[in-house]
Amino acid sequence: MKLFYSITGTIFALVLLFLIYIYSGSYNPGSLSKHNGLTLWTIKTTLSHSIEKRAKNISVPSNLNDSSVIQMGFNHFNEMCTGCHGAPGIKPNEAAKGLYPAAPLIYKFANNMNPKTTFWVIKNGIKMSGMPALSPTHSDDKIWAITAFITKKLGKMNADEYKAWQMKYKSMDMGDDK
Repeated sequence: MKLFYSITGTIFALVLLFLIYIYSGSYNPGSLSKHNGLTLWTIKTTLSHSIEKRAKNISVPSNLNDSSVIQMGFNHFNEMCTGCHGAPGIKPNEAAKGLYPAAPLIYKFANNMNPKTTFWVIKNGIKMSGMPALSPTHSDDKIWAITAFITKKLGKMNADEYKAWQMKYKSMDMGDDK
């Protein structure tokens, strides 16, 4: 019985300390204040496992290597994603410099990105990261096109090729959203 009271007391004390911390206002929520190591590990681990769990049953369409799908994905990526994520030869814009966590420069590791998890992130976004969900404005076909461009082409492009695609496809109609 003493063990029960000891464990219960310890749990109560930890909860009380946690609540005191929460209500104290000590936590700095500003983007310029970085997370401590434990918080960062918790966020990254939780995020990774949560996305993998939700993406595992997604069926990848067979047309991800289709050049017209990749071109459509390029236009959406170029229009909507480069501001935060950059692209070969393109740095993220000024607003992206204030994001915490910083938006990853996905062109640097796009060759290793899983289409299922990429699709899920683009479709659903990531809470408290600045990554919006595109599903309210984009159909699954358009999100798959962005996924196709990122996972099949982006990581293989250099700055000159990306710029050439910008010139070649800048007038391509992206179609009505959703």
